[in-house]
Amino acid sequence: MPGKPLYEPPVTITPAILGLVADISLKVDRLATRGESTLDLRLRRVSQVRSIKGTLAIEGNTLGEEAITAILEGKRVVAPLREIQEVRNAIAAYDVFEKWTPHDEADLLKAHGLLMSGLIDDAGRYRRGGVGVIAGSQVLHMAPPVKRVRLLMGDLLNWLSRTGLHPLVAGSVFHYEFEFIHPFTDGNGRLGRLWQTLILCRWNPCFARISMESIVHAHQEGYYRALREATKAADSAPFVEFMLAMILEAMESAASPQVSPQVSPQVKRLLETLTGEMSGREIMEALGLTDRKSFRQRYLAPALDAGLIEMTIPDKPNSHLQKYRLVGT
Repeated sequence: MPGKPLYEPPVTITPAILGLVADISLKVDRLATRGESTLDLRLRRVSQVRSIKGTLAIEGNTLGEEAITAILEGKRVVAPLREIQEVRNAIAAYDVFEKWTPHDEADLLKAHGLLMSGLIDDAGRYRRGGVGVIAGSQVLHMAPPVKRVRLLMGDLLNWLSRTGLHPLVAGSVFHYEFEFIHPFTDGNGRLGRLWQTLILCRWNPCFARISMESIVHAHQEGYYRALREATKAADSAPFVEFMLAMILEAMESAASPQVSPQVSPQVKRLLETLTGEMSGREIMEALGLTDRKSFRQRYLAPALDAGLIEMTIPDKPNSHLQKYRLVGT
């Protein structure tokens, strides 16, 4: 007897999808050629904070970037305990998510366990009852019966392991299918977004420095509308198009990073020039400068004061062996 046909999620590859994939791929190539040192020196950390804020805000968490940064640094924050726990969980997950394998069920369950630890009783385990997405008195989506969850997730993860679709498309298709199955009691949205970011990072590591989640939060109504349209059409194409547009917008923001609205053109030039560890003289030569006093006052001191660069020998600021590097490198 012939075996069971392999599952293939229904998705129409539209001209819009093809165009968005091409546009995003071009921007990825440009970011790769520029190199990480030309980006905001703390873009990865800033992106993590923005991703956590965005993905949790979609779920109703009210903590802003300042509070999330404080929690990340181990500082005390006065806020609802559940919201603090959500942030701590997200920090733990985003810190290690790149080590996971997208099609590994054990990693998926581990991720859910981290994200929902202390928030629900069955963190890290598939749901044991029926769930639905409800807005007010309106039922937006009823998830498949609980007895089908493990089978559906197995089919979806198996498909992800063998699909030939471009990772930009495959990640979006997985995200939609995951939300449709709604395999967990809670936390499906934040895990679906994290898992798409993981798929993107496996394609190109630059996506660890890009906050797709914050862009989705800015277009939250469109996000839910795209999910509904895909379900109505029995085709994930509407959701794929939406997510690719969000990724493109995030890429465009990353292509011209803003370290801080207060950063001067001189400091920005220094940040773009500093590679590895460099002495003051080496930085001046790379910038084409000869006036040491002007260099220290207009370039070096402001960058140090803003916490954007650091000394390699901080306890001996005037050492002739002193060099400078980007914070976090």
